[in-house]
Amino acid sequence: MSLLKSLTFPAFAKINLGLRVIRKREDGFHDLETVFLRIGWKDELTFSLDPSTGSDRNTRISMSCSDPHLPVNEENLCIRAANALMDAPPSSRQGLDDLHISLHKQIPYGAGLGGGSSDAATVLTACSSLWKIESDLHQIGTQLGSDVPFFLGTGVAFGSGRGEVLAEMSFPPALRQTRLLVVVPEQRVSTADAFRHVTPNDDRLSDLKELVAKGTLQDWNGELVNDFEPSVFAQYPVVGDLKEHFLSSGASYASMSGSGSAVFGIFTSEAESQTARASLQSKWPSIAYWEGASDAAL
Repeated sequence: MSLLKSLTFPAFAKINLGLRVIRKREDGFHDLETVFLRIGWKDELTFSLDPSTGSDRNTRISMSCSDPHLPVNEENLCIRAANALMDAPPSSRQGLDDLHISLHKQIPYGAGLGGGSSDAATVLTACSSLWKIESDLHQIGTQLGSDVPFFLGTGVAFGSGRGEVLAEMSFPPALRQTRLLVVVPEQRVSTADAFRHVTPNDDRLSDLKELVAKGTLQDWNGELVNDFEPSVFAQYPVVGDLKEHFLSSGASYASMSGSGSAVFGIFTSEAESQTARASLQSKWPSIAYWEGASDAAL
């Protein structure tokens, strides 16, 4: 069967600049505060459309992935995103071109970098264009996952609620002319387990959004924290060791991203960033890493 068209889109990762767990809600979720920053580490998704042979049958969706460990059925968020878009009014499962999604996976999963959510958001954006469907992608994304709406918008945003209530932000001045190094150990942290062990805290003196928007890296070191770190570091000591290694290697700021296990360091010197990367690789040769300018994906 000849393909009508084939288009490739990037799906970028994110890190969290601060992550406050405010309280547990009656619906079982938690109220959060964080600043999302899109970074240059990315997956790539290729979408291939075949002309529908008639409007009397359902559209067929298939998927392949470069990582054999990931499912390519409806357990995958990409398939669920495409189905959700077709189910959303005023769209229809009938009469749309068949779709094949090919995912080249590069962002480590289960690491707090939002790769799965970014892939899902890319599916929503690409398919709404390819299928010419007009729907509220933010609403659909929220139903798929709390991080998905961020990847539908700008590269920096303040997130509240479950993380889906977003306010656009400018690029933080503290990150100008800095290098970012992200490492992911072999250990993965279950998001559900991380939330079970985290201690909510609604007693804060500083405004997180203001701190990121106007603070220096020195200010961040004293006040910009990730509430998941204490419990995750206790359960997975290597994650805490990575953060300490960053700081002892010259990082001006270091933190875990999301609920882990990725850890990132911010460097004001490219030479220090490269030295830290070499040191990390010598001590933990099995880690995955990404290095680039802090504004690489903006």
